[in-house]
Amino acid sequence: MIRCIPFIDLSCSACLERVKDQRVIPKTILLADDSPLIGQALYRLLATEENYDLRVQAADGKSAISLAQVCKPDLVILDLSMPKMNGFQTARELKKIMPSVPIILFTLHADAVDESVARDWCVDSVVLKGDFKRLISDVRRLLSDESREAASPASRQQE
Repeated sequence: MIRCIPFIDLSCSACLERVKDQRVIPKTILLADDSPLIGQALYRLLATEENYDLRVQAADGKSAISLAQVCKPDLVILDLSMPKMNGFQTARELKKIMPSVPIILFTLHADAVDESVARDWCVDSVVLKGDFKRLISDVRRLLSDESREAASPASRQQE
């Protein structure tokens, strides 16, 4: 049985403070990346934000789809290169079951991903792995109430 449990880093004081203060229900984020180091880095990054909660990490695309069906995330962050199912294939399948949930492709290959290709594969944003400032900006934009009401065009890493 798959359960959604918070990904809590007990060595992170900001994380512990967020657990203590549960007045605001955070937006849940699902991460699919085969690197545990990326998961830890994103968790620490999102822990500094008030309204976001990285709930679960999947190691491949198929697991991400299963976890998304159970956890019902508000946003999904996908790696492009994953075992069993790549980020594009996973995005397309996720949009079939959760069409309003925004998807960010977080990849080392962002510069090679054309905006129209990302849109065709149901990706709302493409961010270069390591560009955490851009990632947080896109998470905020895609989870804002205004952008959820309007259709989000695919956005691409601009450098």
